[in-house]
Amino acid sequence: MPEIILLTLVFARVGVMTFGGGYAMLPLLSRELVEKRAWLTESEFTDMIAVGQCTPGVIAVNMATYAGYKCAGAWGGVAATLGLVFPSAVIITVVAALLSGFAEYPAVKHAFAGVRVAVCALIIKTAVTLWRSSVGSLAAGAVFAVVFAAAVFTGLHPAVLVLGAGTFGAVFSVRRSVKK
Repeated sequence: MPEIILLTLVFARVGVMTFGGGYAMLPLLSRELVEKRAWLTESEFTDMIAVGQCTPGVIAVNMATYAGYKCAGAWGGVAATLGLVFPSAVIITVVAALLSGFAEYPAVKHAFAGVRVAVCALIIKTAVTLWRSSVGSLAAGAVFAVVFAAAVFTGLHPAVLVLGAGTFGAVFSVRRSVKK
């Protein structure tokens, strides 16, 4: 099967099978891209999550574009992105048309409450995976603690936190290499 078609189909399956947005897609993306197909390494996957935080757009779309580009160039990026987005766009259009008349039914409200809880669990699973692959030193742990506290207790914009952590990481890395 040509690579472009495979990319489109893999990302379409991710788009169809994942509910809850970009963060909820991360475990399925990790399984497909790192474990099953080895299109990305664990380190590249973690780096793409970080880059996805720093770039405009939905993290899963950014990752699809990157993975597709890495595998098959610019057309691979387009194919993976369309594969991820198109099924979801069709489904949400159909759901929106149908749901407008049913949104107030108790069963529908309870179903959405259950979906929210499941999405929360998927996001926590992703956070644990990121923790294992990213916070491997005392310095990284300190950055995590500071950014987490700032995110919880201040009104700082996430971009400020990400840029601050990135700046600290760059400065720390340069200082360590100068001392050696």
